[in-house]
Amino acid sequence: MRIVLTLLCLLLTSSAFAELPSGNQFTIQAALASGKPTLVDFGARSCIPCKKMAPILEQLEKEYKGRANVIFVDVWQDNKIGGNYRVQMIPTQIFFDDNGKESGRHIGFLDRQPIIDTFKKLGVK
Repeated sequence: MRIVLTLLCLLLTSSAFAELPSGNQFTIQAALASGKPTLVDFGARSCIPCKKMAPILEQLEKEYKGRANVIFVDVWQDNKIGGNYRVQMIPTQIFFDDNGKESGRHIGFLDRQPIIDTFKKLGVK
């Protein structure tokens, strides 16, 4: 019985705190070449505002699958990638249009609705 309860607790906690896998330069380039608007969130797994954004990003990634790209990049796992995109603070969210051109950026926690609004401005339905 104890094993069943332990497994159930692990299952519940792991799904409640699921996070997107950390992307890299290849992931970003593939998304930018996809012809779809893209959000890249540069953060770190141990950053408090980044942790608060994790479930929002995961949900949006599922909702917008096939229409827009949502990518998380842990800049502490790959410390060069932040410099490639002029990231000075985390979290930083960079939005790219369907041509792969940067169309906006935000520094700090960003809630769900502003992301949805930005995707709408970029033509995502």
